[in-house]
Amino acid sequence: MSTRGSRGTDGATADVLDPAAVLPLEAEEFLTWMSAERGRSVNTLAAYRRDLFGYWRWLAAGGLDLQSVCGPDIERFVSARRADAAAASVARQLAAIRMLHRFLADEGHRSDDPTGDLEGVRVPAGLPKPLREDQVTSLLDAVVGDDPVARRDRAMLEFLYATGARIGEVCGLSIGDVDLEHRTARLYGKGAKERLVPVGRVAVAALRDWLVDEGRGRLAPVRWARRGDAEAVFLNQRGGRMTRQLAWSVVKSYGRRAGIDEATLSPHVLRHSCATHLLEHGADLRVVQELLGHASVSTTQVYTKVSPERLLQVYRSAHPRATGR
Repeated sequence: MSTRGSRGTDGATADVLDPAAVLPLEAEEFLTWMSAERGRSVNTLAAYRRDLFGYWRWLAAGGLDLQSVCGPDIERFVSARRADAAAASVARQLAAIRMLHRFLADEGHRSDDPTGDLEGVRVPAGLPKPLREDQVTSLLDAVVGDDPVARRDRAMLEFLYATGARIGEVCGLSIGDVDLEHRTARLYGKGAKERLVPVGRVAVAALRDWLVDEGRGRLAPVRWARRGDAEAVFLNQRGGRMTRQLAWSVVKSYGRRAGIDEATLSPHVLRHSCATHLLEHGADLRVVQELLGHASVSTTQVYTKVSPERLLQVYRSAHPRATGR
């Protein structure tokens, strides 16, 4: 099996290696094709790389490679993954493996596709429960202080809820993407698709408070000036672009302060809450679809489930016999 720059077979060592150094050449060709021909985003490619690295490491441990592996082998891999990973994670990894083997067959690296007869992984339907509006208020009010980190965190949380943006879109935001005067922001979503979204007045005020010398200026040392991070809206405390992992920890941290169960809170829950609250206040489904960057309105429709509180409120106000005589 071809391995670019592998430094040994020890499992613990492999965990800390850059996957780019140990993936087979054929897998690297696949990732290059996904980037150049399919236009996949950097974040999507990174996810493919992680999933394929785990698959390749399992193959190598069993003395297999991309040319010799067969359907039953991949079924054993999927079964092993199901024992220690969520169904959604296994389904995503299997999807990456299917695409890789389809590519290898199409490009002549092997004569067949061993994933052709494999069954998919069933993922239970469901969405994270949105926060109530009072919970969102508690979360946003949990940011206290006027120091640079507090200004950054307040601006990021307000922006997340105001726009329903994905966390990767927020971390990828650059100063030139934000128009505070017209209260809009340009986001780059899945497949590098671009969209313009409105930003509420409260979020704009928080961004103005952050994008000044007393805020962002304190976290933007000169040494980053020649890097792409120099234009990032949200920075870490060393002046680099905020990572998704840091953004997750920020959301979780203020959730704890607000008394919100950590297990029920994530950046995606804020996105879900934004969409749900817009729809509950009468926003048009198609408008919410555009705001969220969904390719199909059917994806947005999953947010239209009415909360019990809203159902009761509307029923009592609209039904002619709901309140008695």
